[in-house]
Amino acid sequence: MLRLLITACVLNLLLVMPLWWRFGTLGSPLIAWEAWIIAPAMLLLPPGRWRLWSGVSVVSVVALITAANLGEAATFTAFGRPLNLYLDVPLVRSIYHLLVGNVGQLAAICLMLLGSALLLSLLWLMLRLLMPVNAPVRRGLPGKVAACLLVGAVCLSLLEANRYRLVPHTALPMVNTARFQWSQVVETHRAREAFTEQLEETPLAAQALPGLAERNVLLTFIESYGVSALNDPRYNRTLLLTLEDIQRRLSESELHVVSGLVESPIRGGQSWLAHATALSGRWIDNQLWYRLMLDSSHATMIDDFRATGQRTLSVMPAITLAWPEGRAYGFDEIAAAKDIPYAGPPLNWVTMPDQFTLDYTQRELLGDAPVFAQLALISSHAPWTPILPVLENWSLVGDGSIYAPWENAGDPPEVIWRDLERIRDHYAWSVDYAVSVTGRWAARVADEQTLLMVLGDHQAAPLITGDDASAAVPVHIISGDPALLAPFKQRGFVDGMLPPLARPEDAPRMSQLRHWLQQDFGTAAQPPRTTP
Repeated sequence: MLRLLITACVLNLLLVMPLWWRFGTLGSPLIAWEAWIIAPAMLLLPPGRWRLWSGVSVVSVVALITAANLGEAATFTAFGRPLNLYLDVPLVRSIYHLLVGNVGQLAAICLMLLGSALLLSLLWLMLRLLMPVNAPVRRGLPGKVAACLLVGAVCLSLLEANRYRLVPHTALPMVNTARFQWSQVVETHRAREAFTEQLEETPLAAQALPGLAERNVLLTFIESYGVSALNDPRYNRTLLLTLEDIQRRLSESELHVVSGLVESPIRGGQSWLAHATALSGRWIDNQLWYRLMLDSSHATMIDDFRATGQRTLSVMPAITLAWPEGRAYGFDEIAAAKDIPYAGPPLNWVTMPDQFTLDYTQRELLGDAPVFAQLALISSHAPWTPILPVLENWSLVGDGSIYAPWENAGDPPEVIWRDLERIRDHYAWSVDYAVSVTGRWAARVADEQTLLMVLGDHQAAPLITGDDASAAVPVHIISGDPALLAPFKQRGFVDGMLPPLARPEDAPRMSQLRHWLQQDFGTAAQPPRTTP
């Protein structure tokens, strides 16, 4: 009878602990009714092959449900959304590369092996508890207790499933997870068919943008730069002063700036989905939509600017592996990490500092002919250490070897990430660095023939922003020609570097950016005049 109690408790704990992490409520739910059904049922089964297969099947299902619930908790913590097995399995590879970037390949492999060993040990323990070497006593008091427990748990589970909860702090995690993931599969499959049909029936054709002909158009994404960096008191004390400084520098360079907000399709990570949303004019909020869009004949902003006459360029310092998506987009030139001659050290996940990327882009990549360039900056990517200084003298940036002293500067990620407040501090400092160098670069690179669009790719993880934060990100439009900014002002953007923060939840979608360019600078629009 003691074994029955231990088995039920261990199984119960295995099922409810991921829910405590997911919902941040230690001890609620406290009881998983499935555990109190499985343990007595296995005790009452007669010995034999049927019992063996039943035990293996039960442990396998429990393992899958537990892994799904852990994945649910991790996905919500990182991205502020539930796990969707139909969509999220490919992210396992991204998790591995993120670990490699933060702790090194050997440590990443060891951590994954350790996690696998821990999971296998738990499964072995469950199998031994459910199927002891010596056949359990099924007659007498143990059998009667098991039968009563089984009947009681089944009855209470049926009531729980029909929303009649007689015992507080109880749940059916196995049933609920299976039901939820199945509904996700069905709904996502339907949405996939609808999205595919939408791509085929309502394509967004390439359109020349004569209002931007002969201009440099620079679309620059700042990693994890969300509205919380500006409206959350934990972070804006630093960022607001930086925005004021940038605005002053732009004014001294006779540059104009308007700012607004757009809603990003994602939070916490998967920056490439935000890039795809802005470039395609479609709402791309998951990996499947991303693949479907790239595999289709759907035109993007790259095609618009090619039709306008610009050379197209993508600067992606975070890309360290093959990137077939770049070819699918159709960029004329792609500068990934291996294509950029950076002589400094990698800084945890960050392959090279943003100031180096921006300086190299201006010196070596933009050229003299009109160009459309997408830049994806990365210094404000987690783990947000080390924090670099901004080099006021850009001539010192050089080949990046000047950053060698910062290779091991500050505490490593495994130290900082033990303290939530230190994590938040480093986030604020990292974003401040990225925004600051981008603002200084804007004063150097922009002129009357340039339209510079600087925007965040997504909000940071809920760990930083809180669960209820808006998905909005700031957008800054900079040019020496005020006529290029006028259409954005008509769409609610305001003068200066500080966007309106009163109602970030009402921000238009990021996918509107391409539509705005087509409507305001396309063939049907009156081309803005260049300031004499």
